[in-house]
Formats: sequence, structure tokens, C-alpha cells
Amino acid sequence: MDRDENLFVMKIMNLNSSKHAIIRLFNVTMRYGAKLALNDVSVDIQPGEFIFISGPSGAGKSTLLKVLYLAEKVSEGQILINGMNLARISPAKLPLLRRRFGMVFQDFKLIPGRTVFENVALVLEVSGEKPSYIRKKVMHVLRTTGMEKKANALPLTLSGGEQQRVAVARAVVGDPDIILADEPTGSLDQASAKLVLDFLMAYHQKGATILLASHNLHLLESMVRGRNIVLDQGQLVKTSTLL
Repeated sequence: MDRDENLFVMKIMNLNSSKHAIIRLFNVTMRYGAKLALNDVSVDIQPGEFIFISGPSGAGKSTLLKVLYLAEKVSEGQILINGMNLARISPAKLPLLRRRFGMVFQDFKLIPGRTVFENVALVLEVSGEKPSYIRKKVMHVLRTTGMEKKANALPLTLSGGEQQRVAVARAVVGDPDIILADEPTGSLDQASAKLVLDFLMAYHQKGATILLASHNLHLLESMVRGRNIVLDQGQLVKTSTLL
């Protein structure tokens, strides 16, 4: 097979692969005034991938996650989630879209006045699940994350690592297709960070697609097997495989 034939076959393979992508970004640009937070980003993400989004502070990592779950609307370009164009989604369908996502934030975003159990259960309550199912599912997830004994504790009585484990439990309790994690280990010591990544990897092994934004390349290179997308000044400058 000559060079032109090789290129043709690769093009067809890429086209077929793109048809099955769970997330597609086409020339996505995000502006905040004169500042370009994302600059012409195009990428396909396949179901079940573990995507590590790296880059320096201000590179656009958090912004990329925000536009995926419509916390922000892009200035230009298109985003498809399972074939659904985010630019055309109606307000009525937005909650249904967001249920497909589980979110993990660096600052946890737990509700201070609610217990660990109540913080995690809220995801299922909003979805209209029965109380008996909620109790069973929440306690199962808390056992998995090692937080069962803290079910009745308030978030501010927990360590940072414990709060992040609760945040991971909240992210996975609704069995989302996609987990978006924004610097989930940024404020944790190495032992706590490893625990959080272990939980995310365990959920990934069940088939979830995970996008994790972090500047801690050293920690993740030692644990994560997936694809690294590197951003710099809002541009996608490199992709590589973490082995």
C-alpha cells in the first residue's frame, strides 16, 4: 500500500471513530472580553476514555470543562454531547443533559448545612428516585469511598481529603456517563490525592468517560492510563498517550 492509500485509510478510520465520539468540539472559542480563554479548540473524545487535561495556570483547563456542561456558553464553535448540539438545547432539556455529568471540583462545593449523606443524596432526590433506593445507593457509594462512618457528619467537620471523597461520591451516585473533575487533587496531600484518583479510576473501569483537569502531571503520570490533552493560552498544543 503506497503513501496516498495509507493516508486515505487513516482518514476513513478517523471518520468512523469520530462518528462514535461521546464528546466532539469543533473550533471552540471562548472569550471573556478581550481575553481568549479557549482558542479554536477541536477534539473528539471516545466513550470510556480517560482524558487528562494539562497545562499551566490560565491555560483554559477549567473553562473547557465549564463549556461542556453549559456553565458557560462558547463564543464560537460547536460542542456535541452524544450527538446533541449544546447550542440548540432548550432550557427544559438542560437538567436532563447535566444528569449525564458528574462533577468534582477543587473546592468541593458541598452544602455546609447538610450532612454527608444529604449532600450525596441530593443528586438522586432531584432525579425523583424513591427514598428506599436513595438510602441504599448512597450508603453503597459512601462505603466504596470509605465515608460510610461519616454519613451524618457535616462537611466542615471533615478533612480536605474526606470532603473530596464525598464530592467524588456525589459525582458518581447518579451513574453518569461522563465525569468532569476540575483540579480534584489540587488542595490535597499526596496520600489523599492518590485515594481520590483511585476512586475515579475505579469508576472509569466500569465504563465511564472521565475528563480530569490538573497541573499535577507528575502524580497523574504515575497512576493514570489514558490520553493527555495539553492546553496553553487557550490553545490545544499537544496530545499524547499516558502509558
